Amino acid sequence: MDARQEALRRAYGHAARWLASLDDRPVPARASVEEIVDALGAELPDGPSPPSDVVDLLATACEPGLTGFPGGRFYGFVIGGTEPAALAADWLVSAWDQNCVMRAASPAYGGGGV
Repeated sequence: MDARQEALRRAYGHAARWLASLDDRPVPARASVEEIVDALGAELPDGPSPPSDVVDLLATACEPGLTGFPGGRFYGFVIGGTEPAALAADWLVSAWDQNCVMRAASPAYGGGGV
């Protein structure tokens, strides 16, 4: 498995666990901004890190600071609730990584106007 595939596999695993936890996890975030910053670390590595390690760090460091917006028990604001097709489409367009300004280079974009 190459680095990209492994990073995507890890991201999927973290996302699936997050979504599966929403019915039981506390709705409010359990960590402060300072705690998230500390968990992410202030020092940058001297060189590149494996993409899957970056995904794991983001997921484990940020998860305690996430609010359960997508769950059915959040009643704060009218936000969240991404539908499964919208979430999957977001992943797909991120993977496609097209330049939507240049329709000639990426005709699938097809944005409005001339």
